[in-house]
Amino acid sequence: MTIQAEQGTTVTRFDAVVVGAGMVGASVAGLLAKAGMQVALVEAREKPLQLEGVAQALPAPRVSALTPVSQRLLNHLGAWPAMAARRITPYRYMQVWDAEGSGNIHFSADEAGTAVLGHIVENDVTLAALNAQLANLPTLTRLNGVRVSALQTSSKGRWLVLEDGRQLETPLLVAADGARSVLRELAGIEVAEESMGQEAVVTTVRCEHAHGATARQAFVSGSPLAFLPLTVDGDDRLCSIVWSVPPEQAARLESLAPQALGEDLGRAFDHRLGAVTVLDRAYRFALVQRHARRYVQEHFALVGDAAHSIHPLAGQGVNLGLMDAAVLAEEVVAAWRRGSPWGSLTILSRYERRRRPDNTAMLALMKGFKGLFGSQQPGLTLLRNVGMRGMNQWVPLKRLIMRQATGERGRLPSTCR
Repeated sequence: MTIQAEQGTTVTRFDAVVVGAGMVGASVAGLLAKAGMQVALVEAREKPLQLEGVAQALPAPRVSALTPVSQRLLNHLGAWPAMAARRITPYRYMQVWDAEGSGNIHFSADEAGTAVLGHIVENDVTLAALNAQLANLPTLTRLNGVRVSALQTSSKGRWLVLEDGRQLETPLLVAADGARSVLRELAGIEVAEESMGQEAVVTTVRCEHAHGATARQAFVSGSPLAFLPLTVDGDDRLCSIVWSVPPEQAARLESLAPQALGEDLGRAFDHRLGAVTVLDRAYRFALVQRHARRYVQEHFALVGDAAHSIHPLAGQGVNLGLMDAAVLAEEVVAAWRRGSPWGSLTILSRYERRRRPDNTAMLALMKGFKGLFGSQQPGLTLLRNVGMRGMNQWVPLKRLIMRQATGERGRLPSTCR
């Protein structure tokens, strides 16, 4: 609905406005629009990522380990079939070991009672598939190539001013604009921030041996090194690398020639997959754990990295964000359908109560893992190795851990069941 403000400025009203069209923002917007709400999706990127431009050659450097629960959500949104037609790599096994000792744990889909433990998917593939589905939603309006310049509170909700002069009014503004959220700052929501003292180095490699549908992670001198399985055109020897190391080591790895980097990776990984050939340049980014003091205000909600960002140790970041999207949409759509004020603090607080405990627990767990495996103290080294060996032999505990890792935690929203 378009109205004229008193000063003659055109203001467009929507049932909800989502700022940030990444995987989480696109999911929120899709879920709300799929229910019939009038939704605007605001994004600084000039054009939405298209399916035709992804999964054509070398895998993109940024990937996610999507859980079966996230798969159900993406299937509900209609994105999963397109993702599967492009490029996804299921993994049925996980191996985790301490390179400084003898501790190791093996997980399998059979033990978990599931077909797979998850899928490794390029972020670009997921986002492009979501974009394709959003294009089919008549109640969704995309505003690309624009940034937010101001945020105000109006009598009917939130008033958003864009850099190109357009103004949007809505009872519900959703900030999905990333870890350095501009909207979070404009809303005055404080965030607890802690540097992990590491940077993640990512690249794509081809190994001498097939990955065997197994996600592998070694703790090398306290730094987690993951070889995540990728299969491209039937070649199951590819892996996506995520190596979280101190900044000075990250800079050194980034500067290495491909052959030297491959030798470093193979050596650190104890040549478990044979020789390693680097196929792409190395990229690095700082690891900072953040958690917003609040997720919601009246007519305002944070989701995904805008609410919390986590160490990539367990690959749970995007899964937590997708669950935020599903829970927020479930609470908002239910209120909208019964005619309740869906942007009220009462409604939005239900979302925060459902999501904050799970996110807080996962952030604490990742911080604890980093502290335990990052220590080189002999006592802790012995403790973690004994613990890993014991856990590997205790099937009921492993089954519980796998249920947590596959996203089967708490009361799931209907779109994820």
